[in-house]
Amino acid sequence: MNIQFYLTKLLRGAMTLLLAVTFVFIVLRASGDPAQMMLSDEASPQAIEAFRKRWGLDGSYLEQYLTYLFAIIQGDFGDSFRDGRPALQVVLERIPVTLQLGITALMITLLLGVPAGIMAALNRGRMADHAAMSFTIFGQSVPNFFLGIILILVFSMTLRWLPSSGTGTVWHLIMPALTLGTATTATVARFTRSSMLDVLHQPFMRTAKAKGIPHNRRVTRHALPNAAIPVVTVIGMRIGGLIGGTVTIETVFAWPGIGMLLVNSVNQRDLAVVQAVVLLIALTMVVVNLIVDFTYGWLDPRVEVHNLKKATA
Repeated sequence: MNIQFYLTKLLRGAMTLLLAVTFVFIVLRASGDPAQMMLSDEASPQAIEAFRKRWGLDGSYLEQYLTYLFAIIQGDFGDSFRDGRPALQVVLERIPVTLQLGITALMITLLLGVPAGIMAALNRGRMADHAAMSFTIFGQSVPNFFLGIILILVFSMTLRWLPSSGTGTVWHLIMPALTLGTATTATVARFTRSSMLDVLHQPFMRTAKAKGIPHNRRVTRHALPNAAIPVVTVIGMRIGGLIGGTVTIETVFAWPGIGMLLVNSVNQRDLAVVQAVVLLIALTMVVVNLIVDFTYGWLDPRVEVHNLKKATA
């Protein structure tokens, strides 16, 4: 285990979070005055000034930024403009619902995408391969919101089998999870097929076949471990995007999670909540990428040395 390799990754993750915090702070302040958005058009200048002072918006951008940065370090993400509660509490209340949707979509991806890619690679040029690749093209081509609307029209409006919005039962979960998982499943299947085909044509696979090693053992003991790194990369990116990727799906299906909270908070100019959601999404991406990098080192220790040389070059 190379300590410097992991410290370098942790430092890069911290820098990414700092850039994300800075970016969202600048964009939100540059997009308009929250006081004028939250208050009515008839609000007096005194009321607007009082609102700015109440929420710490009366200082310069630099003062607001430094105050916000030091508050985050201390675990204070500010209060919601809408109801006065801590922004972190507002966000944390929505996480279980979003995780329910995201984890279900991830399970669909793992149970369908990886086996489909392996099957397609092992049956290259045959019917199974063509069927799997047709699905990947469909999944990657159809926008999530359009697929969600089609599912609502078919299974809710026409057949009346499933509820079109809301949460509470497993029936509410089916269409949003399928919609969110379709594109991810297609991407994972395509990468798994490509990675498996590359490994299956390597010299060590021909050597294993010449030694008389059974086909199933060659696939499970030799091909799959060596094909895992590109697949882990894709799955890791998709896991990291579970929270941010649900924005469209939650809006289409009125799913009361982080995505819908972000949309509503942007419309209401609730800066503290928006900043907390964006920081949570960035933190999720950073943590998942760190896990993926550490998994690389576990799957293939040569990755540590290679990446460390690139980082210090």
